[in-house]
Amino acid sequence: MSPNRRDASVLAAHQHRSAAVFMGIVVLIGAAVWAAQHALALSQVKDHTGSRMLAVWVSRFTLLMIQTFLYHLERPRRLTPRAARQLKELHVSILVPVFNEDPGYLRLGLQSFLHQTRLPDSVHIVDDGSTSTDYAELRDWWYLEAHRLGIETTWQRVPNGGKRHAQANGVRVSPYADIYVTVDSDSCLAPNAIEQLIIPFARRKVQAVAGIVLATNNRGPQRPELRRPDGARTPWPSRVTKLARWRGQQCFARVTDLWLVTSQLVDRSGQSALGSVLVNSGPLAAYRADVVRDNLESYLNETFMGRPVMLSDDSMLTLYAALRGPTVQQPSAVVFTAMPEKWSHFSRMYLRWMRGSTIRSIWRMRYLPLHRPAYWLHLLRWFEMILGQMVLAWLLIVEPLRYHNAPTTAMLAIPFLIGWAQGLRYLGVIRSDERIRSRAVTWLMMPIAILMGWSVLRVLHWYGMATCAKTGWGTRQNGVEVSLEPSSA
Repeated sequence: MSPNRRDASVLAAHQHRSAAVFMGIVVLIGAAVWAAQHALALSQVKDHTGSRMLAVWVSRFTLLMIQTFLYHLERPRRLTPRAARQLKELHVSILVPVFNEDPGYLRLGLQSFLHQTRLPDSVHIVDDGSTSTDYAELRDWWYLEAHRLGIETTWQRVPNGGKRHAQANGVRVSPYADIYVTVDSDSCLAPNAIEQLIIPFARRKVQAVAGIVLATNNRGPQRPELRRPDGARTPWPSRVTKLARWRGQQCFARVTDLWLVTSQLVDRSGQSALGSVLVNSGPLAAYRADVVRDNLESYLNETFMGRPVMLSDDSMLTLYAALRGPTVQQPSAVVFTAMPEKWSHFSRMYLRWMRGSTIRSIWRMRYLPLHRPAYWLHLLRWFEMILGQMVLAWLLIVEPLRYHNAPTTAMLAIPFLIGWAQGLRYLGVIRSDERIRSRAVTWLMMPIAILMGWSVLRVLHWYGMATCAKTGWGTRQNGVEVSLEPSSA
């Protein structure tokens, strides 16, 4: 079924702790045994190569096993009768900033609000000076549907000021909210997303909750139209070009979905087990209202090297929350969002993430208390990144050129084995709109994601760090980038 014909009420997913998870543990243990055997063999080598590589393997696999242990500790928080009574009294307000969004994706998201098992108490949509459309027809439809269900709502159109200022406009018209849920304009919530997302707030110490983000367009854009408006068939060369482009976008969207979902269910799940999620996802996150309101002026006026920061808004809100108490992930709260279908779109998004994460790392180092696990998890991420870069450079450059030792096949194969093992977490997510065999095909693409991560994304990572002073937003300035409508180009 094509995405623009889906009913928001059936676009759902849940995490299944099944044989796929067990297989992941088995494969990881196998990888560790393989590495231990390799390290033992190296330790018996007479020259210095063995001692050099032994320390590397021990460090890498110690980190791997700690991470594996942590992400398997994460469990969805359950709704008890007492918690249900407490949560029912909370006013849940959704903030939706909109700028040059595709009307199809925006309508899909708004429809999903109406199908929630726990309806939001209010929804505040802020059109941040869109230049592509005024959404008049969509706005009129939304007002009717929201009022029919008793959902308080506002729809503001303001001069373009950026996502943070759009969110602030929503905050100012909802001073009575207890929980703010931030949702991107291309996000479609699973039917129980709000109900599940707020469950951790039954613990008074919890300050922020992250949802799990899946791709709406995980199998790429719709198949392109191969007929001209007059009904004639597109010439053969053009058809071949269109189909080849479509196949490429489909593969790219799948790999992106695999990479992002695995990252959430590995890295962020491990952080959540310690109550120390470092970055919430923009498509779905929730914060205690005081976290947002008390820091609103700081949020709007953040600067770095004298320049206003317009990116990394989600990680800034998460940092405010982490300074007050636990920040967790609720793996049963699922949202679907539009992933980039073209490299140009993805690279701009990734650069923005890397620039923002560099700035945020400086703030964490400066403001997070030493007794919080989040501080040490943050340092561990830096250590792991630097160690990984050093290992790669040593194996591929120093060892061959200085010591004439080419990397063995086993060394080159281990990253792919680990990637496939961690990627089994991806198979544990059951979607209402996709068969398991389709997800298995995506899982088999893990080597592409790994090669991309160790090559071009690594370059973009370091370039983003070096250019972190470029703090502008830089997306959708030229209109819609991902659309639900069939492509005719």
